[in-house]
Amino acid sequence: MDIVILAVVIAVVVLGAIGGLIVGSRRKKPLPPPPPAAPDITAPPAEPHVGDEAETPREEPRRTIEEVDLPDGSAVVIEEPPAAEAPAIEIPAPTEGRLIRLRARLSRSQNALGKGLLSLLSREHLDEDTWEEIEDTLLTADVGVQPTQELVERLRERVKVLGTRTPEELRGLLREELITLVGPDMHRTVHTGNETGGPGVVMVVGVNGTGKTTTTGKLARVLVADGNTVVLGAADTFRAAAADQLQTWGERVGAHIVRGPEGGDPASVAFDAVKEGKEMSADAVLIDTAGRLHTKTGLMDELGKVKRVVEKQAPLDEVLLVLDATTGQNGLIQARVFAEVVDITGIVLTKLDGTAKGGIVVAVQRELGVPVKLIGLGEGADDLAPFEPAAFVDALLGE
Repeated sequence: MDIVILAVVIAVVVLGAIGGLIVGSRRKKPLPPPPPAAPDITAPPAEPHVGDEAETPREEPRRTIEEVDLPDGSAVVIEEPPAAEAPAIEIPAPTEGRLIRLRARLSRSQNALGKGLLSLLSREHLDEDTWEEIEDTLLTADVGVQPTQELVERLRERVKVLGTRTPEELRGLLREELITLVGPDMHRTVHTGNETGGPGVVMVVGVNGTGKTTTTGKLARVLVADGNTVVLGAADTFRAAAADQLQTWGERVGAHIVRGPEGGDPASVAFDAVKEGKEMSADAVLIDTAGRLHTKTGLMDELGKVKRVVEKQAPLDEVLLVLDATTGQNGLIQARVFAEVVDITGIVLTKLDGTAKGGIVVAVQRELGVPVKLIGLGEGADDLAPFEPAAFVDALLGE
């Protein structure tokens, strides 16, 4: 029995020794290199929600963008955008004598009329053929048939009575007769203010292409130059750029603008303009209307509506018809149609410095029985001048 136990113990010891040898041999084998250590990845900070402030490390004080240094050592400079400046208000020169200052522009295009008449009158023999040539010269200048006949008749009588025809006498004689023909006694002032103490209300009408909106803006400059305060009503709501164009003109001289939505009711805009003009105690309210085609009855009826609506707010002191002087006799047709719809009180002739015939001044006055009050002699801001008969005739004669 003892022998068996001893044998078992010996067997256990031997097995243990063999196991130790095996383990030891395994430890002596080289181990494979360990895998590289995983990088220490820091999760990015969460994006701030709208309205939250981004986190700033506590150890660093918050800095404004103006304090951040660029790599070259310079600091970021943030310039504030300049504040929008109101357009500078212009102060036009007084209009007294403006036509005299602009006379050279008129005489360049009209001088042929004066020189032609003086040349014919200076002939040694003034026979019937010569007088017919004088008539043709006046008719070509758009003076009109009736005024031409009257002028020629008076000239023939005076030349016959005088008996002498020196150049100086002929020039003086022609000047007197032309001034009489133009009408020196007609009242040509644009009304500002009325009997009720309110502003003078002026409606500007005319067909497309006559320069009506531009003329309204220039007229505002004329009135401001003479010391008046002006309100502009942009009642041409059918042409997209009309209100913007008129506003630009008004802002340049400090005139208040009343405008409505594109395609809106023109009569409503005109009514509001007069109302605001009264509230502001303005001297004048200028209402620019759409460029009515005189052949469209519906449009002309609406122009009459604008007039009636304005008169519910205040009396209408002036209705100025803008005519393109280069259209000649066609302008007279326009004048007749407009006169049937609204009571025209004055004429504004534009583009008289171009190819226009100066006689249109006489013809249109005779047609409507109202005076030419302003003439346009260029495209500059201050090229609209109050009409002065003597200065106009002097320009025709090249003086």
